[in-house]
Amino acid sequence: MKPITALIAEDEALLAENLRQELAKLWPELQIVAQVAHGQAAVDAALAHKPTLCFLDIRMPGMTGLEAAAALTEDWPEGEPFPKLVFVTAYDQYALQAFEHAAVDYVLKPVQPERLAQTVARLKEALAPKQDDALQAAVQQLRGLLSAAPAATAAQPLRLLQVSVGSSIVMVPVDEVIFFEAADKYVRVIVTSGKEHLVRISLRELLPQLDTSRFWQIHRSIVVRSDAIERAVRDEAGKLSLHLHGCKERLGVSRMYAHLFKGL
Repeated sequence: MKPITALIAEDEALLAENLRQELAKLWPELQIVAQVAHGQAAVDAALAHKPTLCFLDIRMPGMTGLEAAAALTEDWPEGEPFPKLVFVTAYDQYALQAFEHAAVDYVLKPVQPERLAQTVARLKEALAPKQDDALQAAVQQLRGLLSAAPAATAAQPLRLLQVSVGSSIVMVPVDEVIFFEAADKYVRVIVTSGKEHLVRISLRELLPQLDTSRFWQIHRSIVVRSDAIERAVRDEAGKLSLHLHGCKERLGVSRMYAHLFKGL
């Protein structure tokens, strides 16, 4: 029988070790295959070890626990069992209602043995045979969490990008942007003229400044202007790609955002 394994992603070392020790008491046969301190490391370790379970701290440096989970749904290899997700959070009661609503299990910090025992019982039940597809279930749950999470939005959506080009500042109307793509610490900006710019901002910082009714996130690293989309095409494996007006690039749509494209 394949061993049950787990990954712990928690940036506070004492809390991570406490969680490890409590899990060892409650579930001695559980094997901790990785213990990491930030979101990107959680994604990398999960893809490398393919654990049965992931305990993800919500607030971590760089990528949050929710963002790490969403990244895993995008990059998880086809045919591999997707891990069960448990979020470790210090959120207030209002935020916890979102977790309950989305049916994702969670434990509060600092971890209490009694609450963790309930989580272990739920996980054991969830790991029993006859479960639905774990990846699809995780995608549905994460959509619920992401939509319930309060989002910071600008009072007025961004209308103009000021782009540094050598010694000049080029004014780029946001209405001319076809799509934005994260590129390390920059964002790649593709505009209708066929030109491409790099702006020194992260996609996470840029997103709250955009009009989300016009600019749709289709992947953790891509935001596209909705009226620049010509059509969405599904391949034999069921994956969607977007054809755009005035741009030859094809953009892949991740599982997390595939629900945006439904024919009438």
